[in-house]
Amino acid sequence: MAKLNLVVGSMLGAAEYVADHVANLLEQAGHQTKIHNPASLAEVLSEPDAILLVVTSTHGAGDVPDNLQRFAQDLAEQYPDLKSLKYGVIGLGDRSYDTFCQGGRTLDQLLANCGASRIGDRLDIDVTQHEIPEDAAEAWIHDWMTMIA
Repeated sequence: MAKLNLVVGSMLGAAEYVADHVANLLEQAGHQTKIHNPASLAEVLSEPDAILLVVTSTHGAGDVPDNLQRFAQDLAEQYPDLKSLKYGVIGLGDRSYDTFCQGGRTLDQLLANCGASRIGDRLDIDVTQHEIPEDAAEAWIHDWMTMIA
């Protein structure tokens, strides 16, 4: 089974709830998880065999949440070689904004720029369409788990 580091970016708590729910589902399936909130790039990279799963909302004008700013900044400035890193992204947002799920898209792009390989498609959850975002994440994570097995 896989070891996963879940990096959480949240301002109001919805992404934290999603990350907790997804971590429970992963653990029920036999995977090991560790939630990083706030996340440290050095700490995440200290486990090179672990898969990274980013769960983040979007704040302000398409910004990464405050608790994930340092992680994103370190990725952009340090530009680490992440060719051996596999990752997934769950983004939360409101589709009525032109910056819908931009926090997730930003982290996805930063990781790809550093050479990391995304597993499957990014999940963009429109919180106005999903009263309980955990439900949308649950459907996605079951499919995603088949790709990491």
